[in-house]
Amino acid sequence: MYEAGKSYPSIVAENRPNKDAGATPGSAEGGEPRGGPEWRVQRDPKLRASLRDSLHAKLLRLRQMAATDTQMRFTTLWHLVYDPDRLAETFFSLRKDGAVGVDRVDWATYDADLEANIRDLSARLRRGAYHAKPVRRVHIPKVDGTLRPLGITTLEDKLVQRVTAEVLQAIYEVDFHDFSYGFRPGRSPHHALDVLVEVLEGKKVNWVLDIDIRAFFDSIDHEWLLRFVEHRIADARVLRHIKKWLKAGVLEHGQVQRADYGTPQGGSISPLLANIYLHYALDNWATVWRKKQATGYMHLVRYADDVVACFQSRHDAERFQEALRQRLARFHLELHPGKTRLLEFGRFAAANRQERGETGTPATFDFLGFTHSCGKTRNAKFCVLRKSQRKKVQAKLKEISQTLRRRISDTIPSVGKWLKQVLTGHYQYYGVPRNSSSMKDFRYEVVQRWKKVLGRRSQKGYVTWERMKRLSDRWLPEPRVTHPYPSQRVTV
Repeated sequence: MYEAGKSYPSIVAENRPNKDAGATPGSAEGGEPRGGPEWRVQRDPKLRASLRDSLHAKLLRLRQMAATDTQMRFTTLWHLVYDPDRLAETFFSLRKDGAVGVDRVDWATYDADLEANIRDLSARLRRGAYHAKPVRRVHIPKVDGTLRPLGITTLEDKLVQRVTAEVLQAIYEVDFHDFSYGFRPGRSPHHALDVLVEVLEGKKVNWVLDIDIRAFFDSIDHEWLLRFVEHRIADARVLRHIKKWLKAGVLEHGQVQRADYGTPQGGSISPLLANIYLHYALDNWATVWRKKQATGYMHLVRYADDVVACFQSRHDAERFQEALRQRLARFHLELHPGKTRLLEFGRFAAANRQERGETGTPATFDFLGFTHSCGKTRNAKFCVLRKSQRKKVQAKLKEISQTLRRRISDTIPSVGKWLKQVLTGHYQYYGVPRNSSSMKDFRYEVVQRWKKVLGRRSQKGYVTWERMKRLSDRWLPEPRVTHPYPSQRVTV
């Protein structure tokens, strides 16, 4: 029966299931092979780099399988989630200064006994003893003065959600459409912005539908979301844990609130779930509508729940808006009546307004922090002008003023270094071609606020502009364009 020096192949060391799997079909998870005793958390950068390549290769094979058969449903994925190596590697990618959840466990506390913590977490995930904790809710101010609810998950929930999202992302990346850019690897807001400019400048676009979905993250239907995930995922353990996170509830004012709608903004898996929801509720439908219903050119650009649709014909735009309203209502989503707008935009917008006897320039719209307007180059060629969105700039300046007042007693070098980081980050995002004037205005406003705070540090109450110029030249970098022209980065 046995060959010399070999074990019978069917005899494998296993952990016993947490329940009697034979009592009721599907009532318990089957036994899983035990983790080897040699497992250790790798902290050596060279060993971790090799391990990272190995873990990435597994996800790459998963993605290749998903691309080969677009109808395949994956039945065995959970072992990739509770893999101790993957959990440990993902742990090191978490922010060390991240906010703590309801259990008040931070990164340093978990890292103090990381190997034991990872072993325990992996074992609980393997045998089905892992339980999601409620999300701690905080509110941050939005640009329009309202408050945006954010959910802060516990460190373990954040860790497991991020690993699960990485595994699922490998599958869904081959399904997502090219016009979807939000929270996807290798894509950024500027890719979406550049594609939008290329479409507006180079295609037959006369009308723009600026789409806003009212309270999208709070309106996601859990039942529909799980049905969407089941199109590709048949692993009951993955589905069970997604349901756990959705049903964990939100802790606010000392009480846990649970609902059948919404996913907390701030959760590691929430962006992926939102993309999956809109992929089936919006993207697939819009692709079919464009092929079968549109009579002229049409293109969509979506970043999470921010959507801009470009049309050649006004008739197409109006029909699409009404059809979209009915489509979203089926999935408990609603277009915001005050923020969803249809406006004339493109190379002929200004001329068409003059022919109709209308005064003023064509309407503008906001997308991903930029205000888009119709303009012309020095050669009188049509171009899209992108300026920093006024509301977001004002909100940032207000935040800077508040911080400067709190740091009124700090040394000039420490405040100068902080302001340098703020301006550098601002330039890295808003440093697009034709936006230099807005960045110069932002720097000037920062200098004004710093000068005002410095004047309050002494009884004289005045700082000369000569001194302020020396300080600003020393600490505050000048605006610079950090992004190329859209035509140099993307091709539609």
